[in-house]
Amino acid sequence: MYIGKSIYRVDSLEKVTGRALYVFDAEFPGMLYAKLVRSTEAHAKIKKINIERARTYPSVVAVITGEQLKEYKVGIYVADRNMLAWDKVRFIGEPVAAVIAETEEAAERAAELVDVDYEPLPVITDPERAFEERAVLIHENLGKYDYYRGYINPIPNTNIANKFVLRRGNIEDGFSKSEMVIENNFAEDMMNHVYMEPMSVIAQWLPDGTLEIWTSAQSPFAVRYLTAKALHMPESKIIVHVPYVGGGFGGKAGVNFEPLVAMLSKMVGGRPVKLALSRYENFLAAPSKVGVKAWVKTGVTKDGKIIAWQARYIVDSGGYADYAVNVGRTMGYIGAGVYDIPNIYVESYTVYTNKPYATAFRGFGILEAHWVIERQIDIIAHKLGMDPFELRLKNIVRPGSSLSMGQRVDKGNGDLEQCLKMAKDLIGWGELGEKVDDYTYRGKGLALSIKGPSVPANNAAQAFVRLNEDGTIDVSVGTTEIGQGTLTSIVQIVAEEFGVPIDRVRIDTFKDTSKSAYTWQTVGSRSLFYDGNAVLAAIADAKDQIRKIAARVFNVEPSDIEIRNGKVFARNNPGSALDLKDIAMGYTLPNGNTIGGPIMGRGYFIRSDLTILNENGQGNPFPFVTFGAHAVEVEVDVLTGRVKVLRYVAVFDVGKAINPELVKGQMIGGAIMGISYALYESLKFDEGGALLNPNLIDYKVIRSDNIPSDIITIILENPDTYGPYGARGIGENAMLGVAAAIGNAIYNAVGVEVHELPMTPERVWRAIKEQRPELLEGW
Repeated sequence: MYIGKSIYRVDSLEKVTGRALYVFDAEFPGMLYAKLVRSTEAHAKIKKINIERARTYPSVVAVITGEQLKEYKVGIYVADRNMLAWDKVRFIGEPVAAVIAETEEAAERAAELVDVDYEPLPVITDPERAFEERAVLIHENLGKYDYYRGYINPIPNTNIANKFVLRRGNIEDGFSKSEMVIENNFAEDMMNHVYMEPMSVIAQWLPDGTLEIWTSAQSPFAVRYLTAKALHMPESKIIVHVPYVGGGFGGKAGVNFEPLVAMLSKMVGGRPVKLALSRYENFLAAPSKVGVKAWVKTGVTKDGKIIAWQARYIVDSGGYADYAVNVGRTMGYIGAGVYDIPNIYVESYTVYTNKPYATAFRGFGILEAHWVIERQIDIIAHKLGMDPFELRLKNIVRPGSSLSMGQRVDKGNGDLEQCLKMAKDLIGWGELGEKVDDYTYRGKGLALSIKGPSVPANNAAQAFVRLNEDGTIDVSVGTTEIGQGTLTSIVQIVAEEFGVPIDRVRIDTFKDTSKSAYTWQTVGSRSLFYDGNAVLAAIADAKDQIRKIAARVFNVEPSDIEIRNGKVFARNNPGSALDLKDIAMGYTLPNGNTIGGPIMGRGYFIRSDLTILNENGQGNPFPFVTFGAHAVEVEVDVLTGRVKVLRYVAVFDVGKAINPELVKGQMIGGAIMGISYALYESLKFDEGGALLNPNLIDYKVIRSDNIPSDIITIILENPDTYGPYGARGIGENAMLGVAAAIGNAIYNAVGVEVHELPMTPERVWRAIKEQRPELLEGW
């Protein structure tokens, strides 16, 4: 009826008509406005903050410094961040004071009048130096911070915020039996999320001690929990509201400025306070994506069997740990990706540097690992004189084998081999690279990908399904709408299960932690899997209530009641059917007696068989995995180093496409974002830690004329064992292998290996000059 159909998104009308409400749009009576005073030093002690000129500026209500808030620490896995820096600063742009005024303009002008006296300290911007450094510590008190024990492993008296190790088999034995060993180094720069809506937060501390927060965040319940932890107060006293969110990509997954704005409201007597960052401020003060330095060593036999895989990742977290420590951890336990290798040893170190702090990003560590893994696979194939397709086919995991961390693969995880073969055929793999003219070449590349949510074993989702008097159905889930379309798919599930028209189902697009159903977080491509299953459980509960009422009406057993096409009837007498509205509030007999009462279904979902990883990084961490294959054709101009993607093919086994157009939209969007990640996006810093491109003029993102005109998306549907209707997540996987496929295609075109992201024209041109200078002859 509705499963497998491409209906319009439930939020489309409000968005295209401009009626969708975002936090930035909200205004409240008596509201004040905050602006941040940001550090001009990357690493320095704060000697003195002079606020007098700002405090006396017209319309200024208060100027708050870190000294007033130093008892509070904020953090997701490591509580290492001050709301406002008070002892020292750790990156340029770190907030050191907040000005609160009657108007945003007054707050901004007054913030410019705050004088801060710094004592500069040595600056570390290179993550490899941070890894080795012991004399210069960015967090001297790392050993004293509260952190998520058993999950994160900070190393005191170092700059290492987390160390993770994965061990499988015997790595020394694997290399001793190898007939060829290949080593390479890879790197990628830090990036910005470039979501459409910069961060905005409004907070109000009410007279009864309740704190209300309105925020542009992905995960309202995470904001509630982490704010409560930071402010030493119970979650029950905090209400978090999340309206529409203008994109997140992981950048709004945890807690950001919410605790600070909450305290600002408290310090001005409970008046609502709004902090809305400009794009420039968002670049400087909000979190970005990690950078990575990687080393990988692989042992193979001459016939192409990979028997040893060793890697070391140094993950650049910037000034604070935030989500980056778990990003680095996930890079470690994804190990060798989709390849079945008996001997694996991976070390992942997340380190502090004097850059803006890093957080989650679409793909969450598995993205960064795929750049290394899938490029290394192609390089191995070149060294062996083997077709990269054949090398992949020979080594991929199959049902009965296991992933690097020990999680078993079965048919319910999808068909990786089919994805690979289809992508190869659709890109026309058998054809060699083509010379277009003297200085232009074309080539093709492949990459595989795997993604599972990096979540705690006990993460869960809850759902409510309520029937109204007119037979319509209200649905509540905790997942936020950040553009991914999950809420539309959930509406389709409800309409399918009750057999009612789509317009008879309404879902809460605005989240309120005091009313909405709970979900852990809107991250990790987990939402449809978890919230969809919770909704199915809530529907089952509602149907059970309906059957018990209808059984008494029709004088049959509950098991004899059927619910189809919006009707309720006894199986042996379908002609005497009730509408849902007749039973939604219970059923009233002719004499006024009532059977039952209002129907409200409640459900939850949790994978009870997930485990934490042991000391060797082994366990069962993923609630599901999604397999995919990427193939590209590129054109390389050797004179300029410019790379243009001409064609892109994506093949993913999503289990079941609840809404095929939404799935294709994720695949196309992931491809475009992946091309931008591969070729354009980079945060550039000078040696002193200053960000050189904090705007959308100098920070390059993909433009419409860089998008390939030929994007092919193929959906495979081998049902997941546990997914709702067999569905599994696709949102992140859609971009995971794009960069590696482009890098592989560049080699196919011009025979040079590029090891750094983004693969800018300058980097590609330098690689050509160093590795294939003959291609430039005659110019």
